[in-house]
Amino acid sequence: MHSDILDAVKQRNPNEPEFIQAAEEVIISVLPALDRHPEFRRLKILERMLEPERLISFRVTWLDDKGEVQINRGYRVQMNSAIGPYKGGIRFHPSVNVSVLKFLAFEQIFKNALTGIPMGGGKGGSDFDPKGKSENEIMKFCQAFMSELTRHIGHRLDVPAGDIGVGGREIGYMFGAYKKIKNEFTGVFTGKGIGWGGSLIRTEATGYGLIYFAENMLHTKGDSIKGKTCLVSGSGNVAQYAIEKINKLGGKVITASDSNGFIIDEAGITKDKLEFLKDLKNNRRGRIKEYAEKFKGVVYQEIDPKADHNPMWNIKADCAFPCATQNEINGKDAANLVKNGIKLVGEGANMPVTIEGINILIDNGIMYSPGKASNAGGVATSGLEMTQNYMGSNWTREEVDNKLQSIMKNIHDTCLAVANEYGKPGNYLVGANIAGFLKVANAMKAQGVI
Repeated sequence: MHSDILDAVKQRNPNEPEFIQAAEEVIISVLPALDRHPEFRRLKILERMLEPERLISFRVTWLDDKGEVQINRGYRVQMNSAIGPYKGGIRFHPSVNVSVLKFLAFEQIFKNALTGIPMGGGKGGSDFDPKGKSENEIMKFCQAFMSELTRHIGHRLDVPAGDIGVGGREIGYMFGAYKKIKNEFTGVFTGKGIGWGGSLIRTEATGYGLIYFAENMLHTKGDSIKGKTCLVSGSGNVAQYAIEKINKLGGKVITASDSNGFIIDEAGITKDKLEFLKDLKNNRRGRIKEYAEKFKGVVYQEIDPKADHNPMWNIKADCAFPCATQNEINGKDAANLVKNGIKLVGEGANMPVTIEGINILIDNGIMYSPGKASNAGGVATSGLEMTQNYMGSNWTREEVDNKLQSIMKNIHDTCLAVANEYGKPGNYLVGANIAGFLKVANAMKAQGVI
């Protein structure tokens, strides 16, 4: 049965490898739920989830600093609104296309359902590359992008946030353009600045939530992050705050990376070193190589994008947290992680481990959490920001952090309970996919064939 659904997905979505990969992972996982609920098969719930409710593509034209006309493509994939308004980030990166955004929007359906906050799944972005652009060019692009996107979003319709290439600066420019066009101040974006509708802890939430989830996983074995040596990939928002929380919980992080290469710091990325890394990446937009040049005893190694494995995943450690981008851990990398004694792999990015890699980790008894569960802290706190906007109030840092910890524990416990119920004890992937699927499926069933 699953091959019929997957074959149909492949036929309808040719040349969309990322979306097909995400679809295959979910289809295989939720088969037991379809067997137990024949009404979902009859109503073709899964097939309907795999088709976006709306896919918007538009031209973005803007003038660069030389006065030359530039043309980019903009997108918004509104995947599923069964349990709430569409919710998902906006990504600015040359790799952005329909396949990437459909995969991200599809993942977002399940991730948002797991948070317990009423949010549907969506994703958007553009093939615009912020690297090397001036402040003025980024502002001009954001305003041009919003001149079209504004008509498709709203605080009870579709609430975007940031993603790769879209941080607080870009959110500010886009929110400002939306406010000007619509002539209203509403919570249509999350990730806004403190003082104009933003929530405390939102910046830290994905990285913090990832480590809260990992700590819950380790607790099931009577263990904790304390004393663990950890590998973290990436050096952006998620990686930075994952490192910060690992440090606070008594662990040690020895790696970080960017698209050019990675560093190995056997002494650990301490609080002071992390502050340097944050400044390097957030303010100066520098390269990770500069970290190795700044601190003694740090090794820098370039990454060959054409190589069949990433040497960063071939280092002895206890825990690994891929926080960079999709498919950064393949089968060979997963085998290296197993060989080097990794106990836990927690996804901070979206779909950073290939299906082959996931199977190797699970078959070897490695604790593995899919991004739709372990990186849900970001969108969970976005949901909390939306709630604060609806209420017109601001919660303290402690209030938001406590709610985040509670949400991550609930997601963890739900994944474990559902995995157990469906005969796959300890399998967080199956638990996350089935739990998210059932919540959305029941809502779609109740709302009829629409």
